[in-house]
Amino acid sequence: MSLADDPTFFALLTGSFRRLVGRPLIPEPDLGPDWLYAQAPFAVLSHNTSADPLFVYANRAAQRAFGYTWEEFVGMPSRLSAEAPERAERQRLLDAVARDGFVSDYAGIRVAKDGRRFPVTEGIVWQLVDEDGTVRGQAATFPLTA
Repeated sequence: MSLADDPTFFALLTGSFRRLVGRPLIPEPDLGPDWLYAQAPFAVLSHNTSADPLFVYANRAAQRAFGYTWEEFVGMPSRLSAEAPERAERQRLLDAVARDGFVSDYAGIRVAKDGRRFPVTEGIVWQLVDEDGTVRGQAATFPLTA
């Protein structure tokens, strides 16, 4: 089972979001991992806790925004989602998330597989913290722009 439809990972994503941000990630409680992965109208990405964090999750909305397939996304260093000049700002954001638990109203420029740059606005980045308090990574969500 991949994390795309893993109920335990879904609980980590949505539970961490609710605890830290104070509201639900998904609009209805009966929507599950399949909806978040395949039908959500907003992007959700997550990376792990390795020294050079690797993407472990990217829903279809995120795949469309960045132009990568699941197979291309998962295992890719998350720093590659930003161009080199933007990476220092991205790292400051991730450090703030680690310190504060989450950051809302994030805005920045990201780069797609084909080199196209696109803005991310109204983003929320949060720590993935399991029920035992162990940090499992970080995740981000942002609305797709037309």
